[in-house]
Amino acid sequence: MLLPRLRTRLVPPDWTPTLLVVVDTEEEFDWHAPFNPDSVSVRNIAEQIHAQAIFDAHGICPTYVIDHPVAATPEAATLLAGFAASGRCDIGAHLHPWVTPPHDGPIDARHSYPGNLPPSLERAKLAALTQAIIAGTGITPAVYKAGRYGVGAATAGILAELGYTVDCSVVPWTDFSADGGPDFSDVADAPFDIAPGLLELPLSVGFVGRLHALGPALFPHLQAKAALRLPGIAARTGLLERLRLSPEGHSLHDLCRQTRAGLEAGKRLFMLTYHSSSLLPGATPYVRDAADRAAFLATIDRYCRFFKTEIGGGFARVADIAARLPMSVEPASRQAA
Repeated sequence: MLLPRLRTRLVPPDWTPTLLVVVDTEEEFDWHAPFNPDSVSVRNIAEQIHAQAIFDAHGICPTYVIDHPVAATPEAATLLAGFAASGRCDIGAHLHPWVTPPHDGPIDARHSYPGNLPPSLERAKLAALTQAIIAGTGITPAVYKAGRYGVGAATAGILAELGYTVDCSVVPWTDFSADGGPDFSDVADAPFDIAPGLLELPLSVGFVGRLHALGPALFPHLQAKAALRLPGIAARTGLLERLRLSPEGHSLHDLCRQTRAGLEAGKRLFMLTYHSSSLLPGATPYVRDAADRAAFLATIDRYCRFFKTEIGGGFARVADIAARLPMSVEPASRQAA
């Protein structure tokens, strides 16, 4: 695990279940093609009004973590700044190195993870992104999510230096090292401090199925045999499945059963995530046409309703969570994260 774990944060067991929403707000690009610094279209940002209407109806203040093409496109930045000005959202930062100045260094899979850049270049790009967000929206971002979840050894220090207070880059129980990304396979779905005044809020990833309690130990072995389709077999037979709390590639049923499993295990803090480009039909594999988008939005709406009415949950702003979480009494290195 590249990020330091200074201390865990304890989510009290009597907390009302709390949902956070973080949207990776970025340009459209072909996820299966080489990284192209000229792919900076942000037509999808105008489509965010559809999801924002759902959040407004439920009283949810999402955090749009925006990247450089979004911040540098006046129409896109102005739309999001308008949401923020009326208290309907927060704005954070999302670093895609290949479309962020300074345009130094190689553009390839390994360096698409910001944490793999030389620390001086990672800092320069994050500083440029931060300034672009301030210039485009009038807002100083305090929440960060690395593009491709690509944190590195220098990331926490850079974020603390630039005044960020929350990072949302960690994907628990997940390994991106096959093409040079970070390995989070030993990181649990729970918050922890990574620098003084800087909280890590991992994405919500959990296990369901009859063997869910063995998920952290068993799932890596299934993944190692992916060529034999063992993860799929385990999921179809109801033995074990790893689920991320996202409407991308997951049904409403998936989201609800992951949440119920988390509650049963004592979890009280959840994070729903997706990419802004999924609201533009054809821009991501998850939404191919208008019908797919309608279903995608319906899943978000119905899940938010489920969270509030069926499990009695509430909603919170990402930027507010750190102040609400009590500090543990022992360093995270001596506790489960």
